[in-house]
Amino acid sequence: MSTYSAKTSDKLVPTLTIGFILFFLLAALIDLSTFTASIQSMFTSASASFGYWWQCLMIMNFALAMIIATSRYGKIKMGGKSKPTVPTFRWIAMIMCTLLAGGGVFWSAAEPIFHFITPSPSFTGVEGGTAAAVTPALAQSFLHWGFLAWAVLGTLSTIVLMYAHYQCGVKLRPRALLYPILGDKLENHWFGSVIDACSIIAVAAGTIGPIGFLATQLGYSLTVLTGMENSLFSQVAILVGVVGIYSISAFTGMDKGLQWLSRMNVIGAVVLLLAILILGPTGFIFEQFGIAFGSYLHNLPAMSLSADNPSWNSWWTWFFWGWFIGFAPMMAIFIARISKGRSIRELVLTVAVAAPIATNFWFSVLGGTGIYLELQTPGSISAPLQDAGLPAVLLASLSQLPLSWLLIPAFLVLTTTFVATTGDSMAYSIAMAVSGDNEPSKSQRLFWAVMMGVVAGVLLIAGDGGLNALQSFIVITAVPVSFLVAATFISGPIAVAKMKRHAVSQAENSDNGYCEASGEVAKSTS
Repeated sequence: MSTYSAKTSDKLVPTLTIGFILFFLLAALIDLSTFTASIQSMFTSASASFGYWWQCLMIMNFALAMIIATSRYGKIKMGGKSKPTVPTFRWIAMIMCTLLAGGGVFWSAAEPIFHFITPSPSFTGVEGGTAAAVTPALAQSFLHWGFLAWAVLGTLSTIVLMYAHYQCGVKLRPRALLYPILGDKLENHWFGSVIDACSIIAVAAGTIGPIGFLATQLGYSLTVLTGMENSLFSQVAILVGVVGIYSISAFTGMDKGLQWLSRMNVIGAVVLLLAILILGPTGFIFEQFGIAFGSYLHNLPAMSLSADNPSWNSWWTWFFWGWFIGFAPMMAIFIARISKGRSIRELVLTVAVAAPIATNFWFSVLGGTGIYLELQTPGSISAPLQDAGLPAVLLASLSQLPLSWLLIPAFLVLTTTFVATTGDSMAYSIAMAVSGDNEPSKSQRLFWAVMMGVVAGVLLIAGDGGLNALQSFIVITAVPVSFLVAATFISGPIAVAKMKRHAVSQAENSDNGYCEASGEVAKSTS
């Protein structure tokens, strides 16, 4: 394999990434309708051709991560530290807020209602809108935001990156996921730059979309609350505010802005969750969570592999799997950056087990409240959903609870800070991948934070079709990234075995300070 110089390789990543983003924007601005139709066609082909492959990938990733975590290898400490460098609460807060993002508010309220009205193909014979549809609705939502989703975002990929970077001195970027297999052959190779660029484009698309949609959702919310016109001007103004928040946070650094935002999000989410439990249908929420979670566990194999209705899967399971897979390499970089001193078992059980259970309960609280209200008064939630779409569900649910005048603004603020946390962390991760530096400069972090906001703004001005095209494009970007994630099925066990060997040699005081990879010896750095 021919190689380029390190300098050429480093320049190729931003060139490919920025060049593609500009091409995407230009195509959308020149002829949005034709561009949207082309993206939709590619979306349909990608989901139909790779949807079932993604289902298998998600299952295998979770299973392998759990096997490693529960084995004797689970005790291995990663990152060359015996104790965590980030306190546990801050660590969990940053993981929860970054991975959950805006989906934790709007999707948690809306998706269960969607499945309640129209049950998924996994639950045949269930009549929508009835008491019998409650458990299937929550169980299907649990699948999309449960064990498999969280596992692909931060388990095997994170383990490989922790080994490659902290033990072997490889730069913390997506191509490092292949290091246990190929050694440092991709470090200065053009193909390594292509891998990085594909991963950055995928996570940029997955982050820009929610940022843009947040502006439209908040615009609608302000119209309902204040009567202010939901105009393009107001949406752009909201977008500027959101981008300003996470840009300042990215500029101040991971140890300041991001940690502060994450802590605020977690505290705010817990307070609001308790408020809904107290003011809402408490007994119904706890009862349905227990029943639905049991159903989710019982039907997990069948739901995970269900492909009998491709058109439904394309807009639900395959869309979510494509979105999360596209996020995986860059999210793993972020988690690796904050997980020094954590054991493999601690990482996997936190990310792939504890976090999904907490997320599922959150969905039961918000989504279950909406379902309860719909059961009591048919049309009270489903009608706003049909009329105004996703953001209407949360507002319709909260408006029927006591203290709605306080709950609604509080949830809108929480949604904003959740999305801002994702924008902040992904700007940081992209800057790390592009620069190859654990501490990218403030200007680099700020550039990528503002870049994502500008793209969202341009697509917002271009019309709804621009953001919708970007949402569909998320699934397309998952195609190449999925093969990179699948490589961790090989590189993961290799990395774990070599970390174990390294730990044993340290215990025997015979560690030579070197890292073996693909038959070669690379100098280890910590």
